[in-house]
Amino acid sequence: MSSSDRLLFNRQASVHHLLGGGLFADVILWRDKNFTMAILIITLALWLMFERSGYTFLSYVSNVLLLLLTILFLWAKSAQILNRPTPPIPHFQFSEETISEIAAIIRDRTNTFLSVSHDIALGRDPKMFAKVAAYLLLSSVIGSITDFRTLCYTSIILALTVPVAYERYEAYVDSSLIKGNVKLKKLYIRFDEEIIKRVKKWILEKINSVD
Repeated sequence: MSSSDRLLFNRQASVHHLLGGGLFADVILWRDKNFTMAILIITLALWLMFERSGYTFLSYVSNVLLLLLTILFLWAKSAQILNRPTPPIPHFQFSEETISEIAAIIRDRTNTFLSVSHDIALGRDPKMFAKVAAYLLLSSVIGSITDFRTLCYTSIILALTVPVAYERYEAYVDSSLIKGNVKLKKLYIRFDEEIIKRVKKWILEKINSVD
């Protein structure tokens, strides 16, 4: 068995390359430990704050913006009275090209979604229907277990732990999954020979006896 055969899905690329190979991959795989640790600490701090204080995301953002605007307003007014520099706030403005690009992306994604939904509704794409139904069922099960806020925190923690753990123990994990896949195939073949074929034979015998 070659080294590539021992990798899951016979892939050739590394985990870092599969994640894009840029800053995102560096953060997820702890190549930039300071940045990753900062995200992890901020995530845990936000989780504790929201869980303990009872704040909702909307109320927290509103209070932070209100405090920020109040500070900037008082700073600007006092600067005018004392003849001091105003707050160094950059002037942001979207160009028409940026807005056009964003609108084009939203339009393409929306049209794709509507087209897929139309095909599913008319029964033209059974495979896509099965995938969408499975995802919706999974979302329903997850939603019944936890709330959206906890799900977001848990997803961030998993994103910062599972990929790096997989990269570290990649050979062992891939080898175990491949062996497990082989065993499952053998079990399916055995099940097909001992159960499914017998059931088919029994059904054919019943049909022939009725005729």
